[in-house]
Amino acid sequence: MSSVPAVQPGRIRVLKQASNAKPTGPVVYWMFRDQRLRDNWALIHAVHQANQREVPVAIAFNLFNQFKGAKARQFGFMLRGLKKLHSDLRSTLDIPFFLFQGEAVDNIPSFLEECGASLLVTDFSPLREVRQWKDELCKRVTGSVSIHEVDAHNVVPVWVASDKLEYAARTIRNKINKKLPEYLVDFPELATPKRKWAPTPSNSIDWDNLIANVVRQGAEVPELKWCEPGERAALEVLMGDKNGFLNSRLKNYSSDRNNPLKPKGLSGLSPYLHFGQISAQRCALEAGKVRKLNPQLVGTILKAVDVFLEELIVRRELSDNFCFYQPHYDSLQGAWEWARKTLMDHATDKREHLYTREQLEKAQTADPLWNASQLELVYYGKMHGFMRMYWAKKILEWTSGPDEALAISIYLNDKYHLDGRDPSGYVGCMWSICGVHDQGWKERPVFGKIRYMNYAGCKRKFDVEGYISYVKRLVGECKKRKGEAMLNEKAKEVRC
Repeated sequence: MSSVPAVQPGRIRVLKQASNAKPTGPVVYWMFRDQRLRDNWALIHAVHQANQREVPVAIAFNLFNQFKGAKARQFGFMLRGLKKLHSDLRSTLDIPFFLFQGEAVDNIPSFLEECGASLLVTDFSPLREVRQWKDELCKRVTGSVSIHEVDAHNVVPVWVASDKLEYAARTIRNKINKKLPEYLVDFPELATPKRKWAPTPSNSIDWDNLIANVVRQGAEVPELKWCEPGERAALEVLMGDKNGFLNSRLKNYSSDRNNPLKPKGLSGLSPYLHFGQISAQRCALEAGKVRKLNPQLVGTILKAVDVFLEELIVRRELSDNFCFYQPHYDSLQGAWEWARKTLMDHATDKREHLYTREQLEKAQTADPLWNASQLELVYYGKMHGFMRMYWAKKILEWTSGPDEALAISIYLNDKYHLDGRDPSGYVGCMWSICGVHDQGWKERPVFGKIRYMNYAGCKRKFDVEGYISYVKRLVGECKKRKGEAMLNEKAKEVRC
C-alpha cells in the first residue's frame, strides 16, 4: 500500500484514532462547510483514504432543522446548491450522497455503525456549535472508527497559520505569507473511487419537495433572485467571460470596493465562499494567474490583485483564527481588556436615541443613511462592506450598552445576510463594536476608545443621498417582484 498523501499532512487533524481499526470498512465524508466537489481537500482526502484501503466512499450531509437564525434565504440557497451537487455527483463520480435531517450527533454515528465505516472525514469550521458536535461524535462513534478533520476552507490551515489568537492582521500576515508557497498550490485531480458502495443505494432525494418545505417554513426571510447557487455559478462569478470578477471588474477593485454606490466593484463571491460552493484557494490561484499572464501590467490592476488577495486570504483567515482560538468570539468577553474597559466605562453614557431591536429591524430610526443600509440588508440580503461598519457602530450608539448592541447586530446579521453565521460576520460585528483587530482611538462619549463613524464622515467618503436613492429603487423593485409573484400564485389557484 502506497503511503504518499494526496493532501498536505498539515491540513489534516486526527480528532480520534481508532482503537481497534477495521480497515475493510468504508470511508464517509461528512460534508458541512465546504459544499462542493471541485477543489475540496476534504473530499480529496476521503477518496484517497478509501482507495488506499481499497474500500468504498460516501458523502453524508446533515440538514439541521434550525441553524443560528437561518431562514428560507439561507436554507434555500444552500439546498439548491446541494441539489446541483448531487446531480453532478451522479453524472461524474460513482460516489453515493446521503442526506439526513435532524441532529448530526445522532444521525452520523448511526450511519457509521450501519455501514460499518472505518473512517469519518469532516471539513473544518471554527464555530462553537460545530466543534461541540465533533467533540460529541468522538465520544459516540465506536472504537473502530477514526475521525479526520481537514481544513478545506482556508488556504493556509488555521492551526498551521498560527498556534495562538492573533491580535490583528499585521501580526498574522507574515505568518500566512510564509506558508503560501507550501499551501497555495494547485489541486490534484480528484481520483475515481476504486470500490463501489454495496449494496448500491437508490439515493432518492425529493429535492423539490424538501426545498419547498424549507422555504415555506422560513418564509419570513424570503429567497433572493440575484444570486444563483452552485459551483458552476460560483465559477462564473469568479471568472466568467462577460461579467466575471477577474475578467471585467478586478481592475477597479481597489478603488471601488469601499464605495457603497458601486456594488459591482466587489467580487460578489462571499455567498459562495460562505457555503463552500467555491474554494478560496481556487479564487487565489486564478487571481494569481492574472498577474503571471500579464507581467507587463503595472499600477492599478496589480494593486487590485494584491488588495483582493489580502481580503481573500489574510482577512478571512484572521477571522477563522479569532473564532478558533477565542471561544467568546461573539460576546463582549471576547474583546481585548482595553476595549472591554472603555466600553463599560461609557456604558451608562447618555444616548441621543434609544431604539429597540424591533425598531432597528424595521429601519425605524432618525438616520436615513442607517435606514437605507438596514433595508438593503433585509431586501437584498447583502449589505455593502463599508456600510456594515457604519451600521454596527450606530447600533452601539443607539442601544443601552455594548452587550445589547452586539447581540442585536449578530441577530440581524445572521437572520438577513445570505453570508451570515460566518466567522467574517462575527469578526465584523466584534471589530465595529468591540474594537477587535483594531486599536484604541480618541476617547468620546458612548464609544470610549472604540473607532467612531458618523453621517458626516460618510458624506465625505461617498454620495450618501445617491446611496439612499439607490436603496429606495432596490426596495421598490423587490416589492414589485413580490407583488407580481403573489398575483401569479393567486392566478394559479384560480385555474386549479
